[in-house]
This record gives sequence, structure tokens and C-alpha cells, in this order.
Amino acid sequence: MRQTLTEMYDSRVATGDLRPDAMQRAILPQLEERRAFLEQPVKRGLLGGLFKKAPEGPKGLYLWGGVGRGKSMLMDLFAAQTDLEAKRRVHFHAFMQEIHAAMHEARKSGVDDALAPVAAQVASEVRLLAFDEMQINDITDAMIVGRLFEMLIDAGVMIVTTSNRPPEDLYKDGLNRALFLPFIDFLNERMEVVELKSETDYRQHRLSEAQVFFHPADAEARRAIDALWVELTGGDKGTPLVLEVQSRKVEVPLHHNGVARAGFWDLCGRPLGPADYLALAGAVRVLILEGIPRLSSTNYNEAKRFVTLVDALYEGNVRLIASAADQPERLYMEGAGAFEFERTASRLREMQGADWGAE
Repeated sequence: MRQTLTEMYDSRVATGDLRPDAMQRAILPQLEERRAFLEQPVKRGLLGGLFKKAPEGPKGLYLWGGVGRGKSMLMDLFAAQTDLEAKRRVHFHAFMQEIHAAMHEARKSGVDDALAPVAAQVASEVRLLAFDEMQINDITDAMIVGRLFEMLIDAGVMIVTTSNRPPEDLYKDGLNRALFLPFIDFLNERMEVVELKSETDYRQHRLSEAQVFFHPADAEARRAIDALWVELTGGDKGTPLVLEVQSRKVEVPLHHNGVARAGFWDLCGRPLGPADYLALAGAVRVLILEGIPRLSSTNYNEAKRFVTLVDALYEGNVRLIASAADQPERLYMEGAGAFEFERTASRLREMQGADWGAE
């Protein structure tokens, strides 16, 4: 017999897989309504073609709330348990990068409006788009997302998205934000905006008593970090996270639901700069960084990048889990840059605190 999302949630609570949370549970009937609608057979016209007009049904859902409240878990449950082939669960930032790349290709054919055929192609492939962590930081996204959403919804695509911010705070203080404001009105009109008001940060709770800085970076540290990855991602293997920054692509090897994992050389052994690290800090809530070596004037460039990365994570309030050759104060003992590294070591110590990243 088909279980409802609420029944599935209660089963996971009963087995200890989830902690009971009344606020999370209250969201499930709204997701269930959309699940039931999407699982209905799509009506077809007399000649077998799909109606162009979107079928009547519930609005899409914009689920927002603080970091670690369980939004991604609810989204995972909804997306995985909706019996629909034409669906896609994707990180919002990655999706927008795909849209920009497709528009670039469309322009090569000489079309006047590159967004229209791209949106039409997406609408022909999916009935459900489940976005995680919707945020608008880039003006190129801000200028097209309104028309994109409108075309997709008009074509019958249901959009369900999570965000750490209410619609009114999207693209806050962004360049030419006045041009973005109609999209906020659109979200409030065409989607149901719901706040997840849970007071518990479950991601933070899972890390509050956990060791998050390991030295040396040996097999034991690797096993401990593997266990934390499983705890934070539910055992998902993860997929690469590709960020497009100033026409460059920055790839992080593994990512799932705001948790990223990379080696020191992946992020600091390449010619990356502040904009790249700020983009990363804006895209994730937890970064696992493995294999930080001893630093000195012999690897000065890598050390400088590491300092810049830590600054970006610190300012972005991103939780850092790391393995290193030694404790923070002993990573950079001598040579040019050793004195300046003292601030970085201090920040690394502060970021190990049980309540770091809770705000």
C-alpha cells in the first residue's frame, strides 16, 4: 500500500533515522498535495499531443528557513518518493550555469531571444524541477531568472525550491536590484511561500560535539572524516559541484546538499582567487578539506590561497572540517608569510568551536 510522505517521515523517526520535529512534519501535507498531482496521468488532446496550457493544480512551493533546519531532507524525501520520470532534483546554482551555457549555444544559431528555446527545451523534459538552495548572487542570474521561471511555470513545470532566505531578501543589495524586484512579486503570486520555522539547526547539532579538525592527516583521520560525510549526507556518494566564476569553471570533487568535499590541492594548488573562494563559500554550508600540508615559503602561493580560502569561509560562516599535517599554530612555522598566518591559525581555532556556523 502506498505510504504518504508523512507516514514515511514517521517511520524514519521511529527507527531513529530522524529526530521528531513538528515544524518539519507540518510541511509534509503540502508536499504530499503536489506529489499526488504530479503522479496523475497527464491528459492528452484528441490527437495525442500534450495540451500547451498548463494543467490546473497546486502552485509550486518556495520553502525557506535557516541553515540546517531540514529543508533539503524534506526536498529529498519529496523528490525521491514522487513517482514521476519527468523530474529533476538539482542544486539551483548548477541549474543556472546549465541555462547560461545553453543560451550561449542558442545564440550561435542567431536567435533573437536565446532564453525562449532553452526554457522550452527544459519544459519538454521535466514536469517537476526540485531546486536546492536557491540564492541569487550574480547579476546575470538576476536578469533572466524571472522570465525563466515564468516560461517554465506557464508551460506546466512545477517548481519546488528551498532557500535560506525569504523571497524579499533574494539578491539583496545586488547591482540594479530594482530590475529584479518584479521577480519577488512573481514568486509571491505564482508560488506558495512557506517558512520552515524549526528552531533546531540539525546540521549544526550533528557537528556540535564532533571533532572537526584532525591531525595528522592519516588513515585514522580519513576514516573519521568518511564517517562525518556519511552523517551529513545520509551516505550519498556526492557529485562534482561546478561553479562558474567570471567565465571560469571551478570544480569541487564532491558535493551533496550544501556539503562539499575536496583535497587541499584541489582548491589551493590551482590558480584560484578571492572571487572563486567567495563563490564557493556562498554555495556550501559545510566544507570538508583534506590533506592540508605544512606550509612555508616553498609553497608560498598555495599558502596564500589557503589563507584566502579560510577568510572566505570565515566571512561566509561556513563550517570547516579539515585534516592537516599538524595543529593550526604549527602549520606555518617559518619563512615569508609565517607572521601573517597567525590570524589564519586563530580563525581555524575559532571555526572548531561547537557553535561555529550556528548563526
